Amino acid sequence: MAVRAVIVEADGGSRGNPGPAGYGAVVRDPETGEVLAERSESIGTTTNNVAEYRGLIAGLEAAAELGAAEVDARMDSKLVVEQMCGRWQIKHPGLRPLAAQAAALVGRFTSVRFSWIPRERNRHADALANAAMDVAAGKAPKRATVEPPRIVEPPREVAGPDSAARARAREVAARAASERQTGTDPATTPASWEPRPTETATRLILVRHGETEWTAQRRYSGRGDVPLSDRGRDQARATAARVAALAPSVAAVVSSPLSRCTATAEAVAAVVGNPPVRPDDGLIECDFGAWEGLTFAEVRERWAGELDAWLASTAIAPPDGESFVAVAERVGRAIEALRDAYPGETVVVVSHVSPIKLVLRDALAAGDGFLHRLYLDTAGISVLDLYPDGGVAVRSVNDTAHLTGL
Repeated sequence: MAVRAVIVEADGGSRGNPGPAGYGAVVRDPETGEVLAERSESIGTTTNNVAEYRGLIAGLEAAAELGAAEVDARMDSKLVVEQMCGRWQIKHPGLRPLAAQAAALVGRFTSVRFSWIPRERNRHADALANAAMDVAAGKAPKRATVEPPRIVEPPREVAGPDSAARARAREVAARAASERQTGTDPATTPASWEPRPTETATRLILVRHGETEWTAQRRYSGRGDVPLSDRGRDQARATAARVAALAPSVAAVVSSPLSRCTATAEAVAAVVGNPPVRPDDGLIECDFGAWEGLTFAEVRERWAGELDAWLASTAIAPPDGESFVAVAERVGRAIEALRDAYPGETVVVVSHVSPIKLVLRDALAAGDGFLHRLYLDTAGISVLDLYPDGGVAVRSVNDTAHLTGL
């Protein structure tokens, strides 16, 4: 029998972020607190935010199956609530399809209200999510504690079909559809193909460090502090001259703390006004764990299965290492901080191949396959502009003209 109004309580999580993940969702009668439906599922290895969105989607689907017209959606994830309400941007490309799916479901109801609740008021969905996480981790799931029916506060007044919430849902769904068709984000792309003005943008000049002995030998070079080779130092000087030609004024030079980057950054700083080189741990290379110092062939010989899994998913880490999902999150925070700290100015960012690839992947709204198809030379330069409204313009990728003859 169809119901007029329901409460959806949803939760999700992962152990390790990313790690074994699962979600839970409960649909309740708003008058009696009776549980009308439950949904839960283990979803392999992913992040907390992905699991939270999956829980919301499952709860909305269950409400639709019950024939509900009005939904009061309650979650303890402030990120999901704020993004679905349109107050926070959806910056991570992996969340956009999930937000669009949730927005499409919102459009099926007469009204939907999103609200944040503390975790202690979301215990039933949380228990379902934790049981699903146990399954994802290969453990025997603990039995979820099912709460007895309880009186819950009736849904507050919600707006009708023409409400701002439904308009935002339509906007999110339309934006996601446009991204799939054109590869662009209407929220951050000009209405025409005319170039955006550069004076309001933070320009990032992304520089990969110069050559080391390990990069020349194609060895995994992550957290090991391998210095520049003689050729790498020559590359750093050539790169410094190229950066000076590209940027008459540089506000800051920011670098991974590893010496192959700081040496490259110091060469650049010396010819662009000598600003102090500021180390930023967020820009450090991926931790390749047990693979550090080995070639691809050596890793393939000893960890064939683990290598295939790593190549297939950015959520998988090398043994004792770090996943690209984790790298992307910390690098993303570092880049956002630079955009906010240096509006309308130019910043030189000296980092490693993995962080720079991840920045360019997100800037170009590309998929994960981009990471294995893009080649970045040592001392190569890429340039992008970041706008205050979240817009991005990629100006160049892997410029190496300055390295000719080295």
